[in-house]
Amino acid sequence: MANIVRRATCQFFNVGSRNFSVSAPRHAKVAVLGAAGGIGQPLSLLLKQSTLISELALYDVANTVGVACDLSHIESAAQVKGYVGDSQLEECLQGSKIVVMPAGVPRKPGMTRDDLFNINAGIAMSLAEAASKACPDAMLCIISNPVNSTVPIAAEVYKKNGVFDPRKLFGVTTLDIVRANTFISELKGTPVTQTQCPVIGGHAGVTILPLLSQVEPSCDFTDEERAALTVRIQNAGTEVVDAKAGGGSATLSMAYAGARFAFALLQAMNGAKNVVECSYVESDVTDLQFFSNPLLLGPHGIEANLGMGTLIDFEQECLEKLKPELSGSIAKGVAFANQ
Repeated sequence: MANIVRRATCQFFNVGSRNFSVSAPRHAKVAVLGAAGGIGQPLSLLLKQSTLISELALYDVANTVGVACDLSHIESAAQVKGYVGDSQLEECLQGSKIVVMPAGVPRKPGMTRDDLFNINAGIAMSLAEAASKACPDAMLCIISNPVNSTVPIAAEVYKKNGVFDPRKLFGVTTLDIVRANTFISELKGTPVTQTQCPVIGGHAGVTILPLLSQVEPSCDFTDEERAALTVRIQNAGTEVVDAKAGGGSATLSMAYAGARFAFALLQAMNGAKNVVECSYVESDVTDLQFFSNPLLLGPHGIEANLGMGTLIDFEQECLEKLKPELSGSIAKGVAFANQ
């Protein structure tokens, strides 16, 4: 499996036609919902540098005009405009090919992603409602936590409005892959830019399952290393929250991961081949309705679900252990959307 997990090119200053043989690249409008926040601002900065983005539409409940003005001074082609409040949300979304949603409150020390549910679930639902009406054919990339529940919420909203396309709804789990690659490189001395580890399951705690048996280049792990590294990847978000000591959560690394996933979609939409990323999507890979694993991306979103390959005993045990929690998170999101 690992040999098909190819990291999307992430050359921030020239992402686009120089990297792939594509004729007449389509320059897309990309909307960022929650663009003035801790993730939204650095994410928008990275997106501004893509040669495949013609228009960057920044939305939040406040401060986006200033953020847009600041970004507009950067010498790259994408035009930037800020939109503020409910009255401007539809205009922000209209014509968007990709919508990235980092909106919501961040975690604080002692909080779990479930603690965020009551606030962020409502935000995700209202923004998904708007996107389903203003740009129903856009790729919707959800960063807002808890992703294990907010993606099912968005799916239910789109289904109610008769516009759900499972190829185009993504929970962005890319940070788990980025962290796994980094931590493996640190532990084993592999080149970090060439280290590739698929991560399956969900996007919170024990639902995050790195497939260390499928790492490339291949690495040997002792049982103790495998167990400890798995736990570190699962708890990496808490590691950042604790290190910031009340000053925020993993905003910068999440912005990088969100940009990497958006760039992968843009590349696939422009005809690039073999673009593979893990993402949390509606799935039949397991008995869970939503699941994250490697996906082959194409012009219309998911081109093929690549599954999870062969798991070793340790990974199979972890998979069975994560299922009840992930199932509960999915059910919680579906119930919220239908209440």
